[in-house]
Amino acid sequence: MLQDKTIAFLVAPEGVEQVELTEPWKAVKQAGGTPKLISTELGQIKAFNHLDKADTFAVDGTVEEVSAADFDGLVLPGGVANPDFLRTDPKAVRFVQDFFQGGKPVAAICHAPWTLIEADAVRDRQLTSWPSLQTDLRNAGANWVDEEVVVCDAGPNKLVTSRKPDDLKAFCQATVEVFGD
Repeated sequence: MLQDKTIAFLVAPEGVEQVELTEPWKAVKQAGGTPKLISTELGQIKAFNHLDKADTFAVDGTVEEVSAADFDGLVLPGGVANPDFLRTDPKAVRFVQDFFQGGKPVAAICHAPWTLIEADAVRDRQLTSWPSLQTDLRNAGANWVDEEVVVCDAGPNKLVTSRKPDDLKAFCQATVEVFGD
């Protein structure tokens, strides 16, 4: 489904929820796509299992070195610290905005929609997230719903969102389907 497609996974240098990175990454690879780990710094990122440090992963490029034009889609994994860091980095926010402006699909899970709020990419969109983000999303103009996975095409691109790690099976399936279109 994803032959000849390269998918960016944008994460902060630390704080990404490991399973929200590794499961969609595996789904993209199994569908024939090429995942690339993008961050704000070169080197390695440190993933977490909730609040406990987990594995490290090598960065393929930084938001300064690449552009949305280099990719066919974007995955934003969650973790509380990860999107909070990304939304304070103007280059990371611009990178995300470029996917929306270019009409390219984006998938975000758990706390990742915080970065979408900063990118002004949720207004008039239906999406889900970790429940604690619902007020932030509504205040940013989104229609927040409590569902396992939501695919919204009421904007310049398709947007896939899910609530939490328990939703990863549905999130990965919807992400691969949307990126394969």
